[in-house]
Amino acid sequence: MHPETPIRNLPPENWEHYPLYKDVREAVASLPIYFRTETHISGVMATDLHTLNTVLGASIEDQVVRTLNLLRNAWDQAGKYSLFSFVRQAQTFPDVLLRRASTNEVLLGIELKGWYLLAKEREPSLRFQATADACAVQDMIVVVPWALSNVISGSPLLFEPFIESANYAAHFRNYHWQYVRQTKNATGIDIPRNIRPYPSKSDQIHDKPEADGGGNFGRLARTGIMDEYMQKLEDVELCGIKTTYWREFLKAFQESTTDIEAHGALDRLRKKVQASADLPSPRAHSTLLILAELERLLDLSE
Repeated sequence: MHPETPIRNLPPENWEHYPLYKDVREAVASLPIYFRTETHISGVMATDLHTLNTVLGASIEDQVVRTLNLLRNAWDQAGKYSLFSFVRQAQTFPDVLLRRASTNEVLLGIELKGWYLLAKEREPSLRFQATADACAVQDMIVVVPWALSNVISGSPLLFEPFIESANYAAHFRNYHWQYVRQTKNATGIDIPRNIRPYPSKSDQIHDKPEADGGGNFGRLARTGIMDEYMQKLEDVELCGIKTTYWREFLKAFQESTTDIEAHGALDRLRKKVQASADLPSPRAHSTLLILAELERLLDLSE
């Protein structure tokens, strides 16, 4: 018999820091508006574009934390938390803490993950394995999608982030692993005991499945919790072309075995642009220039 689907356990409205929690969530949601970076990328071979998250992911996450601190007026309008700031901690859960430096008091945590929108897989590859007891009710998991401003060059742009209760995500992940997915393997999970929020680096806080030959436990995007969110991002336009079309093209381009096939993938994308009646002419022109640059990069790799 299946247990009931997990329910979100969010901070109560009478919690002393509830207004802060709400304002931080709103600040996180507004990151695409205020995010600024001095990073500029150019000259990346088209066949290497899918590796950008590996190259830039950590840097973008650092810059997101910096942006949240710059948005202090949005989450601390009264100056009540002037001694607190967002800090990134390496290889410890969660990635980001809202912490008071003098006392190490922590008000909330954010497990922050960047997601390059044009990676080979159409879903974030992040793994979230922290046990639910390591997540305070106010802690969040945040996935920040990004892409380059000119698709193959430019500065990183952020898009609407995925924001979810980390505690709920941990429960939902385990529920899906044990009761929803179809498998003939053992579905048990070894859950660590005596775990509290904001553990130390040495604490063993990961839930561990009895059987996971494919290494898929913790692949949050495969649980269904992000399905509605990811579907919305398929319609996000980069230089006038929907994300789904760019990904389709780049995947074909990266997996092409011959130059003829690669050029064929370019031609198919170009025809989709030219056939888009609702695409404004200046944007279409810019997009065709990007396609021409992609073709130039292809020729350089020959």
